[in-house]
Amino acid sequence: MNFMGYRRKDGRAGTRNHVLIFPTVICATAVAEMISRAVPGTVSVSHPHGCGHMGEEKNLMVRAMAGFCGHPNVAGVLLVGLGCELLTPELIAGAMPPGQRYELLSIQAEGGTTAAVEKGKQLAARLLAEAADDRRVSIDISELILGTNCGGSDTLSGLTANPALGNAADRLVAAGGTVILSETPELIGAEQVLSRRAASEAVGRRIYEITAATEAIAMRAGVDICSSEPSPGNKEGGLTTLEEKSLGAVLKGGTSLIRQVVDYAERPTEKGLIIMDGPAHDAVCNTGVIAGGAQVVAFTTGRGTPLGAPTAPVLKISSNSRIYQLMNDNIDMDAGVIMEGTATIESVGEALFREIIEVASGKPTKAELLGHSEFAIHSLGLNV
Repeated sequence: MNFMGYRRKDGRAGTRNHVLIFPTVICATAVAEMISRAVPGTVSVSHPHGCGHMGEEKNLMVRAMAGFCGHPNVAGVLLVGLGCELLTPELIAGAMPPGQRYELLSIQAEGGTTAAVEKGKQLAARLLAEAADDRRVSIDISELILGTNCGGSDTLSGLTANPALGNAADRLVAAGGTVILSETPELIGAEQVLSRRAASEAVGRRIYEITAATEAIAMRAGVDICSSEPSPGNKEGGLTTLEEKSLGAVLKGGTSLIRQVVDYAERPTEKGLIIMDGPAHDAVCNTGVIAGGAQVVAFTTGRGTPLGAPTAPVLKISSNSRIYQLMNDNIDMDAGVIMEGTATIESVGEALFREIIEVASGKPTKAELLGHSEFAIHSLGLNV
């Protein structure tokens, strides 16, 4: 089975053909946004990072930015810097995969905002012209990486949308593809279930290590993680404990063997089901799995969310039909039909699998049609 995607110079496959205007530091965010607004067809992001990072956090920031900018869904990227920051355009460009199209821009070197925007417009137009020559080709779905996420979960999430997505995930893994399960706080309480599916003892140990580390962070702050998980919205939706939420959340990954555990924004080296160690913050999770290579994200929700991403399609699946009808402009598929008895987990999973392939082939998601492009990188707090 194939999807229609873009074949990049380094051999990777993309599902979109974006030209990204990316500020490597907060000081360049406004200029990047001005350039993007002036050059229709480009996308941009804003973030509060780029200076003051130390040690592990600096490495994480570079990995996340380079993974996002060098993603196969990005035909070309204009890296915009101020000129005196820690994370320079040159540093990020050097960490991107070889063959990625890019241009560099320094606000200080150009002589300020006005001149930088004018130069940026020229560079962005050049990247757009080059991207216009790219054409979709048939690509085997074994090259597809699916990111998963759930936000605003309710009591039906673990009964309808999450197991249906898990069914679709199993289908993709069986076809040789890759699925990323993240949100480490929502693995707590389900470690034993997951470790039994580890492909090796090392992977099983790593599952316990990342959940224990997440709990330790909360304890060092003098709080119980159960004070924030489940969230107030989750509780209003009927979830009562973190374990209940976690046992439902992990169903998104299906039933396959867990082949690898990777760090936040790290690209897997194995195929199959992968766990990414990352926070449960929805935009941060999406950014991490995309930086790790996911060309499509499937997002289940019981309370509803408009969240999207700048460079990858985010496909929404509701756990109940009420929220699907209420937020129909945001949600692509309704898994609530399972609870209503008009469909099964298997039939919705099969339909979702087909929809993922269509989205990978160019069908826009509702988040894309509405222009949602949320972006956030995980911060470890190691900065000065």
